[in-house]
Amino acid sequence: MLLSEYRRKRSFTKTPEPKGRVRKSGKKLEFVIQKHQASSLHYDFRLELDGVLKSWAVPKGPSLNPDIKRLAMQVEDHPYDYRKFEGLIPKGNYGAGNVIIWDRGWYEPYENDGAADEVLKAGLKKGELKFMMHGEKLKGSFALVKTPRMGKNAWLLIKHKDEYANQKDITKQEKSVVSGHILDEPPNELSVPMAGIPRKVKPMLATLTSEPFDDPDWLYEIKWDGYRAIGAWDGQQAELYSRNG
Repeated sequence: MLLSEYRRKRSFTKTPEPKGRVRKSGKKLEFVIQKHQASSLHYDFRLELDGVLKSWAVPKGPSLNPDIKRLAMQVEDHPYDYRKFEGLIPKGNYGAGNVIIWDRGWYEPYENDGAADEVLKAGLKKGELKFMMHGEKLKGSFALVKTPRMGKNAWLLIKHKDEYANQKDITKQEKSVVSGHILDEPPNELSVPMAGIPRKVKPMLATLTSEPFDDPDWLYEIKWDGYRAIGAWDGQQAELYSRNG
């Protein structure tokens, strides 16, 4: 999947989500899991690979119990910059709702017998991706296994038996690993970044005419003496400016 699909679904003047970029992979491949209250609660499981974040929506969240297999629906690739996104996607936008960074860290192939990204890309193409997670909450060996009988983009997220496997419900650890917030708490900042102070918008200029007229496309007001000015606030400073600056 390409970032064109991600960008097609979003209007970046209305959502704080990053437009993003494709990047060259670093020495360690990162992952992020975002808890997302959209039309339904789910966990967005994202693995850096091939310069983007390969992404799956996991409705019930990850499990540390090897006997429990979680449905994971593959969705469009997300930009690498999305790994740092936490906030509110405003109503009317795709995926509207609160998002927190539930877990983050780095990961590597379970069997590292070659270049990590090539091994992982081969596993993704095969439909059986095995990897070791080094996160703040999730650790140890996991697998994503494609299951076409459950749907075109259906996979299963499975915990392997290892020292980190247990019966505890890891989703009970609700706080963001970045802000310490839980999903139901409102974000500290406005969800849509403020634009800079506009310079192309000018106050209305009165127009002289020889006689009064009536037109449904016009609005009328008294021309008081003084200055017409526009007030603007960019989140840091306020400014008033007239037609002359």
